[in-house]
Amino acid sequence: MAGSNGDGDLIERERKRKMIEEDWRPLRRKWRTESEQKIYSSKLLEALRRVRCSTPALPRSRAIREAADRALAVAARGRTRWSRAILSSRKRNLKRRRSAPSSSSSQSMLSAAGDSGCPAAKKHRPPILEVKASILGRLVPGGRKLSFPTLLDEASDYIAALEMQVRAMSTLTAILSASNTNTSSPAADRPAS
Repeated sequence: MAGSNGDGDLIERERKRKMIEEDWRPLRRKWRTESEQKIYSSKLLEALRRVRCSTPALPRSRAIREAADRALAVAARGRTRWSRAILSSRKRNLKRRRSAPSSSSSQSMLSAAGDSGCPAAKKHRPPILEVKASILGRLVPGGRKLSFPTLLDEASDYIAALEMQVRAMSTLTAILSASNTNTSSPAADRPAS
């Protein structure tokens, strides 16, 4: 009986794994379609033109990064929490800049983490999965207060969107590099007078 119960557990785990894998497949394909790539690329070009024409309130690299992120959030059409967080937080971040944590707050964080070497303090330390989920929540825009399954869903969609952003920006860089090479080479080929 124990053997048959173990086989049943194995079959059940395999069934759940397949269900989870099927649930995540659309998220993997969502940002890989050609239409999504075209939508994002057009929005990215439009945003970069605006950055180029505007007077820089921010350093140019930061303005480009924010324009690319904002275009990504617009391409997501507000269907995800991370896209809504990017669209709503950009205005607030321009008004206030984060200050570096003071040394007293970092000391209190160390003592709260249980780095005092006391065995009793280690009992109050959160499990490693909670710590990693908290870190992931800080990396995904709008992900700080999400449940773990929702956070994983948002993170997977955000990662796929970032991969698409990298592909679009790499293609744009290659096109611009090729056009710069082509415009500079005829001048080099002209004979000196």
